[in-house]
Amino acid sequence: MGDDQAQPALCPLGIDGVLVRFSRALTSQSNAQASAFCEQIRAADVLGVTEVASSLTSVRVGFDPEVTDRQAISDKLREMLQNQQSADTSPRRLWHIPVAFGPGHAPQLQEAAALAGLTPDQAIAEITAQVLRVLAIGFAPGQPYLGMLPPHWDIPRQSDLTPKVPRGALVAAVRQLIVFAADTPTGWRQIGQSAFSVWQPDSDVPFPLDAGDAVQFCAVSDDTLRDLQVNSDSNGGARFEVLR
Repeated sequence: MGDDQAQPALCPLGIDGVLVRFSRALTSQSNAQASAFCEQIRAADVLGVTEVASSLTSVRVGFDPEVTDRQAISDKLREMLQNQQSADTSPRRLWHIPVAFGPGHAPQLQEAAALAGLTPDQAIAEITAQVLRVLAIGFAPGQPYLGMLPPHWDIPRQSDLTPKVPRGALVAAVRQLIVFAADTPTGWRQIGQSAFSVWQPDSDVPFPLDAGDAVQFCAVSDDTLRDLQVNSDSNGGARFEVLR
């Protein structure tokens, strides 16, 4: 039986957590299952649960040992997993995020495209045609890992770090894209630039994106990006539509 078809594994995680692992390898199916199960647990409001967070193929469930125990949480999770097959794994929202791909905003687009066997124009066309999923939020506050790109985008990270890419940079590696939450060094190649803030600490909703959301990028000119960057009220021109 393949890993994605096996029963999810429940593993102890620290003194106050249980990890529900759907697969040891990242696939679209295992990621969608993890996102859907995370949503299911949050909606259930389980007694004693203090935190529910999904990663690429698993969900961490934290609990208060003074209210409940690992056995009770594990039993409840196994019960909920019986209904996992009927869970809706489709995205709840589809985001549209403007990105500039001009040379000044995409310094490594040509290199990344060549590694994928494409011209820069072909790479832009493919990237903007894809409807990607937010596979996980991590590394920095609100920062999304987006996938999966077609197999020829399974390009490696750089052997050396780029000293700094700016907040909102769109970077690529291993069939995934990231929009960076802050100026940071990285081994991923910068292929575009957005004005989208994935972390808005002063907002009522500091993390606009949720794991399981869908994202589609749209190409804009450098001038349009500059206008979006100075318009702080638009969050980079990003908008979303509710799918369910």
